[in-house]
Amino acid sequence: MNEAQFLVLVVEDETKMRTFVRIALEAYGHRMIEAATASDGIRQAATQSPDLMLLDLGLPDADGSSVIRRVREYSKMPILVISARGAEQSKVKALDEGADDYLTKPFGAAELMARIRVALRKVSPERDGQPSMVHVGDDIRIDLERRLVVVRGKEVHLAPNEFKLLATLVRRAGRVVTHHQLLEQVWGPDSGQQVSTLRVYMTLLRHKLERQPARPKHLMTEAGIGYRLRLEA
Repeated sequence: MNEAQFLVLVVEDETKMRTFVRIALEAYGHRMIEAATASDGIRQAATQSPDLMLLDLGLPDADGSSVIRRVREYSKMPILVISARGAEQSKVKALDEGADDYLTKPFGAAELMARIRVALRKVSPERDGQPSMVHVGDDIRIDLERRLVVVRGKEVHLAPNEFKLLATLVRRAGRVVTHHQLLEQVWGPDSGQQVSTLRVYMTLLRHKLERQPARPKHLMTEAGIGYRLRLEA
């Protein structure tokens, strides 16, 4: 059970899915409000001030992407997309427009709650600020302020763009970061760099940080979408 209780807005037109999510949320002590349409979801997001939104993309009155765009005009609330659309293009579009993560239906309660826990760290009272020191598993320490990386007790030198790439993943640890988002953060929106450049830098990072670079436990690939930093092996 969670000590902190959060209010979760579920924007989903399937009654059975809303019931499933409600049971999972209430089992962990969270409260839920629900909307079956995009328009009602936008209204409740503005008036109820939820801590997190679970959002289906296939809504009867509008595409869920429109909800993301409207909410992102005024809120940084975590948005976790839950959708039957498994195509990479749909995932990338939702993430680039401001969603924090994407979960493809069908999924289990355990996976749903794990993704929710990661997203709720953004609003948890214990994590008001971004910590300077981040531990990745038992053998990697990253000090964002000092730009210091220690792997299994030894300091590891990272080139400037390698560190910027790692820092971007650290600041969104546990969540998917798209290729577009990473390229923009590390090289700038007008750099013209390609995904192939990103893959090269990720390979370099894995060789410096992972015990088995070919079988990474922390710097995870989301095929066709981007990358995710997993803090626990």
